[in-house]
Amino acid sequence: MEALHLIAIFLLSSLLLKLFFLTSKPKHTAKLPPSPPFLPIIGHLHLLKKPLHHSLSLLSARYGPILYLRFGYRPTLVISSPQLAEECFTTNDVAFANRPSFPSVKEVTNNFSTLIFSDYGPLWRHLRKIATVQVLSNHRLLSSTSARNDEARYLVHRLFVRSADDKSAFQKVNVKVIAFEFVLNVVMGMIAGKRYYGEEAKDWEEARRFRQMTEETLALAPGSRLMDFFPWLRLVDSISSLRQLKSVVKKRTEFSQRLIDEIRKGIDAQKKKTMIGDLLGLQDREPEGYNDDLIRTLSLSLLQAGTETSSNTIEWAMSLLLNNPHVLAKAQHEIHTVVGRDRLLEESDVPSLPYLQAIINETLRLHPATPLNVPHESAAECIIGGYKIPKGATLLINIHAIHRDPSIWKDPTEFKPERFGNGKAEGLLLLPFGMGRRKCPGEGLAMKMISLALGTLIQCFEWERIGAEEVDMTVGSSGIAIGKAVRLEAMYRPRPEMVPLLVGL
Repeated sequence: MEALHLIAIFLLSSLLLKLFFLTSKPKHTAKLPPSPPFLPIIGHLHLLKKPLHHSLSLLSARYGPILYLRFGYRPTLVISSPQLAEECFTTNDVAFANRPSFPSVKEVTNNFSTLIFSDYGPLWRHLRKIATVQVLSNHRLLSSTSARNDEARYLVHRLFVRSADDKSAFQKVNVKVIAFEFVLNVVMGMIAGKRYYGEEAKDWEEARRFRQMTEETLALAPGSRLMDFFPWLRLVDSISSLRQLKSVVKKRTEFSQRLIDEIRKGIDAQKKKTMIGDLLGLQDREPEGYNDDLIRTLSLSLLQAGTETSSNTIEWAMSLLLNNPHVLAKAQHEIHTVVGRDRLLEESDVPSLPYLQAIINETLRLHPATPLNVPHESAAECIIGGYKIPKGATLLINIHAIHRDPSIWKDPTEFKPERFGNGKAEGLLLLPFGMGRRKCPGEGLAMKMISLALGTLIQCFEWERIGAEEVDMTVGSSGIAIGKAVRLEAMYRPRPEMVPLLVGL
């Protein structure tokens, strides 16, 4: 009898449990996105090789444009189609507005307090407003046009002076170096009123330190440490990397504080011409809202994000032009037709140079400055492509894969600026600067710097490869802003018709 009672209780309990789970299911029945087989603990990390965007492209080609992966304990969503990318950053833009809290990034961003890595909220909105109003607004960019034109002249003047006494002879130059010099002068001038390269430059050693610091910081890409994926390894990984992280943080703090202190000691007229000067003026009225910590982090965010990405794009563009001399010749013809030979190209000429703009768009398509967007993180569960995405999932948009999708782009691996009619991507989605509310606020400045530098170099000089071999287009393997694995060295000489102008600079 007791046995029968026990059986009845067991059956009743089983029935109640079944009813509970049936009634507690969520209303939607969406599943997680497709996922390759994974290993315990490490998840899918064993499937990945550098550069990461290439590995993810191969996985997407096999499993589809939306993937659900596990990087250690971190759930990760990988998107490789423009339609799904738009769905992430339109319908679900707020849901994906946060950044992943990688422990390694926390160390170098003052507890995620920078413009790029802060979560969506009051701090980010405050930083974004300052950046867009004080440096990157249309009004600010328009008022600094002459300064960028001057920097382009300094650039070609330095190249002209470096060339041999015999101006008909070709000279070798590292294109990445001259591109970085130009971009750093432009951005540093807007932020702190300083020039590091050229006849008026006063502190080449500080420029060298900044370049080294930038390379060290960019090497610490999000998710670059074991502690980011395996919480139980944080202690071990911290022991091996804490010294490096502290060293980078110390250099960044000292560098940016020197910029602030120099302008703080300067005359009032100098203060008003720079972003730091403007912020110090606001600091006098609102000390807590514009303290030195905020000014330091914002200055470094704009400097490091703007210099490496833009100079990489100039280097990629010149590499593509040297491997496609017919495109270079067509660009030179356009510039000489529109601008002429009796003056140097100016920023205001760029809208009248659609082929030059097409070259830049095609360069950004083939070699976006950040092939994988800066990671996002879902703040709440959402639906993408009909699939359930859990809260706390890291979002990676594979811009490299989208830009080379053969279903979207004809001959996707070939360099064809002509695909961009009138210099624009007609009906096609280019994502070199991201999408949504976390889209890069520096797009306008970056396009102006790249167009002006590239156009001026094409106008003033003849360019050739070193030797008969094509330029090595191997992609670098690490970092957020991925450039060329082998830096571009090229041969140049002044165009004969441009020598009188270059002499007069």
